[in-house]
Amino acid sequence: MANIQYYDVILKPVITEKSMAGMGEKKYTFLVHPEANKTMIKEAVEKMFAGAKVKSVNTMNLDGKTKRRGMTFGKTAKTKKAIVQLTADSADIEIFEGL
Repeated sequence: MANIQYYDVILKPVITEKSMAGMGEKKYTFLVHPEANKTMIKEAVEKMFAGAKVKSVNTMNLDGKTKRRGMTFGKTAKTKKAIVQLTADSADIEIFEGL
């Protein structure tokens, strides 16, 4: 396993209708490094966003989609998604403000 630093764990936030609905319950969705585990994700969120205290982390591995161009088949890259639940007294994550 590669040496993954906390700033390499979170790749980008997921901006969908379902993930925006979860923000009212302090649930935030991120695309994360495929080799990151739950403790790495918790540490990364608490270090990157000041005042955020993580209650729980749920992860899911997503397989790549099969794509076709003519007779040639291929697959897109695998991804990993994490849903981070913050505690009630935790500060909100600023990158989602105004969305």
